[in-house]
Amino acid sequence: MSTTTETRSATYTALDVENVVRRVKADLTMIADSTGAWTASKVADYAHDIEQLAKKGYLAWVDVTLFSGSTEIEAVQFHIDTDAGSLTSGRPGGVLWPKVADARLRILLHYTAAYDTDARQTMKNRLKINWTTTNADTSHASLKGRGGRDYASNAFGMKRKDWSK
Repeated sequence: MSTTTETRSATYTALDVENVVRRVKADLTMIADSTGAWTASKVADYAHDIEQLAKKGYLAWVDVTLFSGSTEIEAVQFHIDTDAGSLTSGRPGGVLWPKVADARLRILLHYTAAYDTDARQTMKNRLKINWTTTNADTSHASLKGRGGRDYASNAFGMKRKDWSK
């Protein structure tokens, strides 16, 4: 009689992160285009920073919210999953966000505990955006959840969750 023990560890490469972030960038581009609130250059800068932070394991999730004045209209969050072997990768896109009066898009990055003072200093010159600290509410309590989709490449993925009015 024999017994076999199997150990699995989630593995992914920088290319896996790039593949997933490319899908997130496509979503951000569609959001920017449909709302008219960001330029293509701004989207590229955000996607660059998301990719850099995700590759180092410093990014936990990303939140993007559309406001009309101070009223939330739409929101999406992308949560990092580093054991995403069971996720099925969807295609970017979905419902286009509306053009609204006094439109403003806000993007917030939420970091892992590994993004400490030393990590911030190391990453400072690698990022295109000068990110600042905020205590903004990202619960989207005034909106209704409407599903989402997953993006994955090997064991790296992002789970997308959507909200709308």
